[in-house]
Amino acid sequence: MIKMYPLEWFDSLIINSFDAGSSSISVSESELEILNERMVSESKKIKIHIKNSFFELKSKRQIRLLIRKYHSSLVFLIDRVIEIRKKEQFNSMQLNEIFDLIVTSLDDLLSFVEVRYSAFISLDQRVPNSYFLVWKKETLTVLKRLIKIKENTEHEDAGLEFVADLLAAPLHNSKNTKCTYRQILYYREIITELEKFRHAISEKECISDLDLMLIRMNFNSREYAEKLVAKIGGYLEGFENLSERLEKLLYICSRLSKVNPDLKLTFSPSQQNLISFLEYWFSSEARYLEKKAAIEMQEQTTNYAGSEFVEKADHKLECMLSGDQIALILRATDEARIIKAKSMNYIFKSIVPYLSTPVRRNLSYKSIRAKSYNPEDRDKELAIESLEKIISKIKTY
Repeated sequence: MIKMYPLEWFDSLIINSFDAGSSSISVSESELEILNERMVSESKKIKIHIKNSFFELKSKRQIRLLIRKYHSSLVFLIDRVIEIRKKEQFNSMQLNEIFDLIVTSLDDLLSFVEVRYSAFISLDQRVPNSYFLVWKKETLTVLKRLIKIKENTEHEDAGLEFVADLLAAPLHNSKNTKCTYRQILYYREIITELEKFRHAISEKECISDLDLMLIRMNFNSREYAEKLVAKIGGYLEGFENLSERLEKLLYICSRLSKVNPDLKLTFSPSQQNLISFLEYWFSSEARYLEKKAAIEMQEQTTNYAGSEFVEKADHKLECMLSGDQIALILRATDEARIIKAKSMNYIFKSIVPYLSTPVRRNLSYKSIRAKSYNPEDRDKELAIESLEKIISKIKTY
């Protein structure tokens, strides 16, 4: 049986009455009142239809599909009304009243769907243009006010202004009119965090409190990421001794490894996560410094000693986990029978000599095996987070 399209009346009013290009529409005050009453009546019918459909469906998948279908249709109709009213032939006081009535009714229906069935709406659903335009204006005002507050205090901070400008840039783009609820939620959360910086932003080892917050918030702006690594690189250049430079690099890396970023929200969905970009950069810098140190050592020692050092360095696989976390994962793979061997000791002996960490080049398999029996809670959490990252990556394949 072919079911009725619930939004047919609104769809027909918008598409057939205005999209046809006719501007010769004359409506009296009484007709406008009748039109308003009809919209209220149709809205009530649609709400009742949604409620009935909701209780008729048995699976969550069907309900989710139904709610998202209504949501996307309502967003489309609202956007279409806004596009139509921009046309010159529809620029009249009488037509603007009609458009306002239509948008108000559709907004009411959209709010009904979003509030009552929020659990079935995806954060990746696109917001209507009317909502986006209001939100954009409010957000730009908040960002400007944030910068003025900092300028009026004795602690003016260029980094905060740089971040605010990066946040405002996409909103100034007139072509960028498509925005999801996830992006709006990200803006709200990061602005809330920025507003907490009422005091001078402290900086330690070239990493400021602002940087730590932005890494945690996954502020993966390409411009910010490039500026951050340039700042760290400039700081490291101040140390002429390679071993001291490598030590500082690993110290900064260890500080950032303690940050637990929220990867569900992101500034730019099309860009790589900020923490992944930084991990790759630190890994590349560490390898570069190690190879440079190896070359210098090769020049100062015998050819045999030098070639042996290079061979050992080249045959190590660098793991971003600590020895304690490696121990936990290897023990779990043995006890879960994911890797089968004649003994757990054999697994550690076969794998650990080929691994290194950002802190230690040479690992003892006996020492690593011993650490697997007395794990700390923090090491458990980091090991689990690493495995969850692998799971999340596999799901994207």
